[in-house]
Amino acid sequence: MRTPLFTTVLACAALALAASTQAQTVYRIVGPDGKVSFSDQPPPPASKAKVTTAAPGGGSAVSASLPFELKEVVQRYPVTLYTSANCSPCASARNLLNSRGVPFTERTVNSSDDAEALQRISGGTNLPVGTIGSQQLKGFSDVEWTQYLDAAAYPKTSVLPASYKQPAPRPLVASKAATEPAPAAPTVQDAPAQQPIDTSNNPRGIQF
Repeated sequence: MRTPLFTTVLACAALALAASTQAQTVYRIVGPDGKVSFSDQPPPPASKAKVTTAAPGGGSAVSASLPFELKEVVQRYPVTLYTSANCSPCASARNLLNSRGVPFTERTVNSSDDAEALQRISGGTNLPVGTIGSQQLKGFSDVEWTQYLDAAAYPKTSVLPASYKQPAPRPLVASKAATEPAPAAPTVQDAPAQQPIDTSNNPRGIQF
């Protein structure tokens, strides 16, 4: 027969397991060829890939200053918006999220590497693309995006504190200059000893 104490311990262990599952680490992997992928498992050391960790869901904009109810929604259904410059539908999607006070991560698609990464993520290159948790939205429809935000229980009007600052947009693929170490400074070597110039046919010793 299970005692109340045993039941309590079992329940706490289950909650801890659920919390650890939600907070599972996501690894951002840049291969030797520059290709970017995401996995819940780190690559083997022999792969020579550069590895960084990202927040679950591709990098959520969770902040300690968020109201408790909103923070719970953001942790369960993080929002990521993929945009590019001079994209009117992208601006419309961004405006909808901002007007509802939805914290989100914005990733920009401006280079060929970004476009290839977007192709792997969404199966296409049309923008905008949004993710709400595991749900992916392609293109922008005010009605569709509103329905999914409502289903995720995001507030209809902003409850963000006045001090909240939306994270700055970041490229979908980090530039090679940002991921590769700076080249080592050239070492100073002694100048080779200058050989004496034969001036037998050049009495004035003129050099060119």
